[in-house]
Amino acid sequence: MALMVMMLAWTTAADAQSPPPVVDMAPVVVSGEQPGPGLWKVSSSDGHTLWILGTVSPLPAKLEWRSDEVEAVIAEAQQMLTAPGWTLDADIGFFKGLTLLPSAMKAARSPDGRRLQEVLPADLYARWEVQKKRYIGRDGGIEKDRPLVAAAELYSEALKKVGLKQRSAVSEVLDKAAKAHGHKPVATQVVIRIEDPRQALKEVRASSLDDVACFERTLDVVESKLPLLVERANAWSVGDIEALQQMAVQSQYGACVDAVARSEFGRRRGLTDLDRRAQEKWLGHAREALQRNTVTFAVVPVFSLLAPDGYLEDLHRLGYAVESP
Repeated sequence: MALMVMMLAWTTAADAQSPPPVVDMAPVVVSGEQPGPGLWKVSSSDGHTLWILGTVSPLPAKLEWRSDEVEAVIAEAQQMLTAPGWTLDADIGFFKGLTLLPSAMKAARSPDGRRLQEVLPADLYARWEVQKKRYIGRDGGIEKDRPLVAAAELYSEALKKVGLKQRSAVSEVLDKAAKAHGHKPVATQVVIRIEDPRQALKEVRASSLDDVACFERTLDVVESKLPLLVERANAWSVGDIEALQQMAVQSQYGACVDAVARSEFGRRRGLTDLDRRAQEKWLGHAREALQRNTVTFAVVPVFSLLAPDGYLEDLHRLGYAVESP
C-alpha cells in the first residue's frame, strides 16, 4: 500500500522548529560504539519512576549504541511504552495484500497522469532536477509519482549519501531487550482503523493532494539541512543533551502529513489533529504506568520532550518531578 506507507514514513520525522544557521561544510558522521544520551527521570509522589529515552531520527547508519543503562532499566521495569505517534491499521492478510499491490502502485502515481514537471511550479521543478540528479540519478518512473512520494524517495536517498538512516540500531536494541525480558511494549499510538482497504485505495487514487508544500519543505531539508541533521545525529550518539536542545530542525513532517490530512481521503478517514491526539494518548498511558508500576521505560522523540508545550512540560504540570539526564 505504497501511498499509505509513505504517509507513515513522515511520522518518524516530527522535529519542527526554526533551525540555527547551517554550517558550510558537512560534519563527519560518527560511527562505532557510542553511549547515546542519558535518560529523563519522571517521578510520582509515591516513588514510582518513568524513565524516558529521547530519540532522534535519522541517526548514523554505522552507529553501535552502547545501551547498558537503558537495558538495565528495561530489565527492572514492569512495562515499556512505545513512542507516541499515529499509525494506519488495515485489516488485510498477506495474500489479500498482494492482490492490492497493483492498486497501491497506482495510488503512488499522480491521479490525473501528469508528471512532476506539469504539477510543480517551474522554479521548484528546477530545484528538484538538481537534487534528483545528485541523489537519485536517472529514474524516469519517479517523474510520474505524486510530489509527496517523490519527495520521500529523494529524502531517503539523500540520507544514505551522508551516512544516515531513519531506522537505526536503537530500534533493534530496544526490540531485543524487550524480548529478552519478556516485555510486550504497550502501544501508545493513535490507530486509524481502515476497515475497507480496497475502497480506501480507490479513494487515495482519486484524491488530489495539496502536497506541493511537502515537496518544497523536503527540498529545503535536502538542499541545506543535511549538515545539521548530521550534527544532530552526532550529538545524540555522544550524549550531548545541550547540543540536542539547540539543534531542532525544520522538518517536512508537518507539511507532508497535512497534505494527506486535508485531502478528502484524510478527512473521511479521521486523519485530523493527529499530533494533539497522539500527545494526549501517550500522556494517558504514562499516567497509568506511573500509578501502576514502580519502574516504567518509555521512548519519546527529543523535540517532543523538550518543546515549550511538550511532553515533559505536561508531566511537570500534572505534578510529577522531572529530572534531566
